[in-house]
Amino acid sequence: QVQLVESGGGLVQAGGSLRLSCAASGRTFSRHNMGWFRQAPGKEREFVATISWSGSTTYYTDSVKGRFTISRDNAKNTVYLQMNSLKPEDTAVYVCAAAWAAGVWTIMTTKGSYDYWGQGTQVTVSS
Repeated sequence: QVQLVESGGGLVQAGGSLRLSCAASGRTFSRHNMGWFRQAPGKEREFVATISWSGSTTYYTDSVKGRFTISRDNAKNTVYLQMNSLKPEDTAVYVCAAAWAAGVWTIMTTKGSYDYWGQGTQVTVSS
């Protein structure tokens, strides 16, 4: 069982930056691939970024490439999402998710690929 708690959301002007954190409980964090998703009002939850269990490999949705960076610190059981050059269309609840990897890296962009989910943190970007 993995429990995930996000933090770091808030209100920021367009062009600004935020760093989201997702703290995980349990001793198996380092064996999970991690992902960030987001959900805007009235829209489906969409994939943002994912990182392998080792932290060596990442993958992003096209709309955030070059602006967002996903990273992790397995010693701290935490995954991060650094968001730069934020746009109003980035406004959403950001949710982190964990997928059991057992040492295998697979690009996981669908909700059904993940086993555990956090509650989310609100990010609002004003124009």
